[in-house]
Amino acid sequence: MLRIMAMAIALTIGVATTFVTPASAKEVCTERNRFLEQLAGSYAENTVGLGLANNGSVLEILTSKKGSWTILVTNPDGMSCVVATGNSWEQVPRSLIKGPSA
Repeated sequence: MLRIMAMAIALTIGVATTFVTPASAKEVCTERNRFLEQLAGSYAENTVGLGLANNGSVLEILTSKKGSWTILVTNPDGMSCVVATGNSWEQVPRSLIKGPSA
């Protein structure tokens, strides 16, 4: 009986997670300046790095001294969207970053 219940629970979890897709998550998008003001004011996050993607978008990483972080992508049309957020950001010292071997 216990074995059947365990299988039923595993099957239910498997079926439930099958239908949860990234498409069901809502994107959070607005003007870049609004994000920067809110992230600086609410989380003390500031830009620590950015880069240009092949499609012309700018990827931007914002972090705080407390370890919170946000990744924004600003499209060529000027609309910015939150791609990811999290905690426990750690800055890696440049001395620990190894370049490609020659």
